Amino acid sequence: MRVVIADDHHIVRKGLMFFLQTQPDIDIVGEASNGEEALEVVRQTQSDIVLMDLSMPVMNGIDATKQMTIEMPGTRIVILTSYADKDYVIPAIQAGAKAYQLKDVAPEKLLKTMIEVQNGTYQLDGHITTFLVQHLTEPKEQKWAMMNELTNRERDVLFEIAQGKSNKEIASSLFISEKTVNLSKLELADRTQAVEYQKNQPKELL
Repeated sequence: MRVVIADDHHIVRKGLMFFLQTQPDIDIVGEASNGEEALEVVRQTQSDIVLMDLSMPVMNGIDATKQMTIEMPGTRIVILTSYADKDYVIPAIQAGAKAYQLKDVAPEKLLKTMIEVQNGTYQLDGHITTFLVQHLTEPKEQKWAMMNELTNRERDVLFEIAQGKSNKEIASSLFISEKTVNLSKLELADRTQAVEYQKNQPKELL
């Protein structure tokens, strides 16, 4: 198994390398500190598995996963992150990730995940599976009802998202930080759902 490790924390990369290099059937063929570097390394090595962090400079893990899936469909992406909320999980899977594990995963479980993913199956952390099922089975009306609980600023953000503006553009327009522009309170998976959400609101709420 040819593996690339992409994480912006040097100590995390070295820790993973230390463990994986003890495995007889794994060859670490490269490492990267951001998504752009990861893309270049995978292009050069045609690796089987990429252990991908999400929050990285230059290019984040979701964008890198999406591009790798397009360019190198034979490379499997295993997300290894500290983030467990829907704003990260669902976009990562939609981008093409085959597994999603949190960084507190046991080394043996991570190794099993990599093997299963190479064999063609999806692997999700147990907690991730639970809330994804809850999210997918939650009545749409219940999500829409949350609009009543939003502040005026949060409704402004939702409206801007529905217009197709980027987080940077929204932050500049509303004079807020980019971190404030998110879909977590609405429990929406992506911008497509945000548009649908906005369109389904009574006009007096908007």
